[in-house]
Amino acid sequence: MRILLIGSGGREHALAWKIRQSPTVSHLYCAPGNAGTESLAENVPIDAADVRAMVRFAVEQRIDLAVIGPEDPLVAGLADELMAAGVRAFGPDKAAARIEGDKAWAKELMRHRSVPTGEARIFTKFRDARTYVASRDSAVVIKAAGLAKGKGVIVCEDPAAGILALERIMVQREFGPAGDVVLVEERLTGPEVSVLAFVDRHTIYIMETAQDHKPIGEGDTGPNTGGMGAYSPTGLLNDALIRQVEREVFVPIIDAMRTCDIVYRGVLYAGLMLTAGGPKVLEFNCRFGDPETQPLMMRLRTDLVEVMNAVIDDRLEEVTLDWSPRASVCVVIASGGYPGPCEHGRRITGLEAAAAVPETVVFHAGTRRVGADIVTAGGRVLGVTALGDDFAQARERAYRAVDCISFQRAYCRRDIGFRAVGS
Repeated sequence: MRILLIGSGGREHALAWKIRQSPTVSHLYCAPGNAGTESLAENVPIDAADVRAMVRFAVEQRIDLAVIGPEDPLVAGLADELMAAGVRAFGPDKAAARIEGDKAWAKELMRHRSVPTGEARIFTKFRDARTYVASRDSAVVIKAAGLAKGKGVIVCEDPAAGILALERIMVQREFGPAGDVVLVEERLTGPEVSVLAFVDRHTIYIMETAQDHKPIGEGDTGPNTGGMGAYSPTGLLNDALIRQVEREVFVPIIDAMRTCDIVYRGVLYAGLMLTAGGPKVLEFNCRFGDPETQPLMMRLRTDLVEVMNAVIDDRLEEVTLDWSPRASVCVVIASGGYPGPCEHGRRITGLEAAAAVPETVVFHAGTRRVGADIVTAGGRVLGVTALGDDFAQARERAYRAVDCISFQRAYCRRDIGFRAVGS
């Protein structure tokens, strides 16, 4: 098969690494890819958001399967355009991708089907939102309803901080049009977990569990990021809780979309808070998580290409996912200043030494090649991911590899997986 993988982050490098293991793959393209994917695929300099150019390339190269990694092209309808051009595409269509692209719409769907989630109000005007927040007497969460690359959620300890967050989003337009509509939510408390599932017309197949660390600071403190690390599995979800999540979250939200004549095919990600009252949905994503994908792909034994084709053909019930029982930990190395402005072009050293650590893969995210050098090209630069017989071993290997890598103002959290290892 000739496969086109769309995207340039750590998620896409991990997917490329897994796709390359399939015996059915004859050629793999990655558009635009990064300095890590170039060892697995032929990188193609097409922006992931350029729908027309991507479809043209897929048709010209007789692509058998296009795998869409990021949310932006999914929300823009890339899967629809590829399928209309006769190219098989893995990822939900534009209507289904709205579950991530429009948090206000998703919240209304959850309300209508009694999916457990935090109480929220939706606003299109700053004045109205400010008045409402000022009337509150407790912590609030302010969310941009549109796509904000994982940074559009601001947790506020008091109403005053909530008003400042509203000003950033709706007045200063820190996240652009993503902040045209905002949600003001109650603040939920408890550990956060990620549950991902493959979904086709008939079947929901929940993957192994994972947990990411979104805040920039150790101990899960500071502003949210796209994710500073992840590990799998998480001991926070037992079989009974997973069945509850499937029954109370996945089944009703898929049914809710069906009532809107939407058939969901692809990966559906539920970000959950395990509250004292049970699991509640923080958000839905319409694709693989990043960085959850990195430890999940390290543990997945099944041919990923086979699974993706089964989803497209509505025969997911024929697939059995086989997972390694071992633990995996991913530590993100970011550029100094992230999630704010970052300097790019910093030379990265130590990648070969890091890759020599047993059962460790350095997945590239924000990198590019300049001559013989690999340099930084984004906020999240690398996702150092390791397998181990237990979390302690996986974590030790990941940080041993992290310590081999160096670039100016590199930053990582030193406590990824702390809940799993009890430290």
